[in-house]
Formats: sequence, C-alpha cells, structure tokens
Amino acid sequence: MINFKFPDVGEGIHEGQILKWNYNVGDEVEEGATLCVVETDKVNAEMPAPEDGILKKKGAEVGETIHVGDILAVIDDGEDSEESESSDEAPEDDEDDENVPEEKKSDENASVVGSIESSDEVLPASDEHKTSKSSSQSKSKTLATPVARKLAKDLGVNIDTIDGSGPSGRVMKEDIQSAAGKEGKKAPAKSASTSTMERPSMPKIPEEGTRREKISKIRKSTVKAMDTSNKLIPATTIMDEIDVSELAKFRREQKGLAKDQDAKLTFLPLIIKAIILTLKDYPKFNGSFDHETEEIVYKNFINIGIAVDTPDGLIVPNIKQADQKSIFELSREVDRLAKAARERTIQLSELQNTTFSITNYGAFGSKLGTPIINHPEVAILGMGVIEKKPVVKDDEIVAREIFPVSLTIDHRIIDGGDGGRFLVQLKKYLQNPMLLLLS
Repeated sequence: MINFKFPDVGEGIHEGQILKWNYNVGDEVEEGATLCVVETDKVNAEMPAPEDGILKKKGAEVGETIHVGDILAVIDDGEDSEESESSDEAPEDDEDDENVPEEKKSDENASVVGSIESSDEVLPASDEHKTSKSSSQSKSKTLATPVARKLAKDLGVNIDTIDGSGPSGRVMKEDIQSAAGKEGKKAPAKSASTSTMERPSMPKIPEEGTRREKISKIRKSTVKAMDTSNKLIPATTIMDEIDVSELAKFRREQKGLAKDQDAKLTFLPLIIKAIILTLKDYPKFNGSFDHETEEIVYKNFINIGIAVDTPDGLIVPNIKQADQKSIFELSREVDRLAKAARERTIQLSELQNTTFSITNYGAFGSKLGTPIINHPEVAILGMGVIEKKPVVKDDEIVAREIFPVSLTIDHRIIDGGDGGRFLVQLKKYLQNPMLLLLS
C-alpha cells in the first residue's frame, strides 16, 4: 500500500486545491498517469501515480484544500502494509520506519512530481505532518502551517504544547488563539524601529450596493510578493526615453530572416538581448542582496523574467541562461513561456531563480510606470509603448521612434548614479543594433 503525499516543491508553496480527479476510488491506475490536478498559487500541478495499482482512497475531493505532507491518495500496489485504512484520518508515519527497507520507504514517503519539474524526480514530502506529542516522538515537528506558526510566535504560545483540532492533529489558528486566551499571553510589543507595519482593520462598509469576491491563488501570491517587496526594499525609479529608430529599421529588414527561422522578430527579443549585454557590463543588477549577512550575491547566470498578464493574474516565468541564446532563440522562448503561462501549463522550474525581470506595459498602450521589484532581485525594467514623436536632430525637428523606459532599483545597494549609467549603456545598445550581433 502506497501513501502518495502532496510534496513540498519549494517556492513557498504550502497548500493547493484539488481541481480535478481523473480516477475514482476502485479504478486501476498506471504509473505516471495523472491522478489529479492540484491548483497552487504558482502552477496547476498534474499529480502522476507513483506506481501501478488500485486507487483505494482520495485524500481530498474537488474544491478541497490539501497541505504539503498530507495524503493525496492511497494506492494498493499489491504489497501488504501494516498501516490500517479503517480510520477516516490520514495514516501517520511509522515511528519504526528505520527498520523498513530503503526501497519501501522511498515508495511510501516520497512523491513523484511530473509536470512540475520532471517525471522521474522524487521529491520527499514535508515533515510537517508528523503530529505525535508522545515522549517517544518528541523530536517530531508539530503539524501546522507557517501562518499558524507565526501566529503562535506573535502570541508567545509554544505550539508544541497544543493539541490540534485539525486533520491529523494539525494545529489551527483557532487552537492557538484559544491557548493564548487561557495563558493570558499577548503579542509582544513591537519597537518603533521595526520595519513591519500592522495591517489596518477594514472599516465597516454597508453591504448594500457592494459585492465580495475571493481573490485567486495567483492573486494571493502576488499580494504576498508585493508586500515583501514593499516592506524590505527602499526602491526608487529612474525614467528615460530612448531613440530606437535604427532598431525599428533593423527589425523591419530582418523580419524575413526571422520567419525562415520560425521566429517572430518583435521588439521584445531585441530589447532582451540589449538588457543581457548591459547586465554583463553591470553585474550588480543581476544579483541579489542578502539582508541577514549584508552581502551582495553576484550570479554567473542570467535568467530574464517576463511578466505575463493572464486571466488569473500576473505570472513571471523566466528565460533560463538567456545570455547563451540567440535573438531568434529568445523570440521563440518568449512565445513559448507566454503561452504556457496563459494556459496554466507553466512548470514550477520555469518560475524559479529569476535574476532580472522586465514588464511590458507598453503592450497595453501605456508609456511610463513605476514597476515593483520582484524580491530578492534588485532591479526591474518597465517598458512603455514605442511611438513616433517629434524630436530635434541636427537642429531640425524630425519624427523618431521613441521608447520610454522605467528602471526601478533597490536603493540599498544600487545608487542613482549606477541606475543612470545602466540606462546609458542600455541606450547605447538599442541605438546601435549591430552591437547586438557583434557584442
């Protein structure tokens, strides 16, 4: 019997919601076949069966939430198991698992994630599901979400002393609040120097003439990311305009060649190429800042994140090793990632380890904006719409194609002078398109 658990895939994903089951209890399943689809705040993850067998139990039904480490499905693979299925509760980990053969432990305590990263990668389930409070298991971690743990810390409550009322003994927020009330403990006072702010309560609004709508999981992820960026990063934005008339001419001349290469030569891959070259000249912009160690982390790889507007919210996949790709390869990769993001088939690995992001609000006709940095990155480039404008050139007023840009920087480690020099260098590459091929 295999207990197939919802895996810890990283990136702050702690839970998901069942969107679809492809099998019913009692159905035969084949190894690698998609059991169900789980919606997370990052991706819609297809959960493949780890072995051939019969689906004996579902850990959650469509619409229900499942947490990392919870039993997603129980599959009868024909081998005996000492774990009983008579209880409605999900089976707990065997205390004596050190006596179980390694191969068997791998089957029972690991989950294979197919469409998230790769079909043959085994990801261990989180240890947060170990709930026993007995002395023999005193080293096991209490089952609780990060939100509950933070609440317990804020209220000064020892979460390991609480008997959880949730599934499998999970400690819920209500349990912590109840314990805090009994112990008469209050959240510790925060010093005036703290960088965090208490969220104001929502003022009472008349229900008449209003409606409420739950935000999507992607929107929740965006809220968290924007909160983090706003609290941690003292950001400033530098704006400029770049004459890209020569770049526009170069693009028109090379459209035929791009078609032969099965690529669309829009402005975007050309701009990305210019950004890559500029990041090589100013590597600090491709790094991150470790606030705890007070170190700048320089990265020897360039993964360009592209903000994609989808019906569910903003998703930012990234082009891996972008500096190793040609302009045509960048074009094809932009199209592929944008399509996957909109269709919610993007893989988690394609959202991880972005080093520098761009956002193109010019696609909707906007000119300038102040984009927000995607922590832990230290800069982001906003791109406005390219349009013809009258400019003075050689003492004459002529029509030129002008590209407005906005560079938001982390002012802790990047000064305004650095930002200005970055834009000057970017301007050099965009105004001389042959440099994109020769550099």
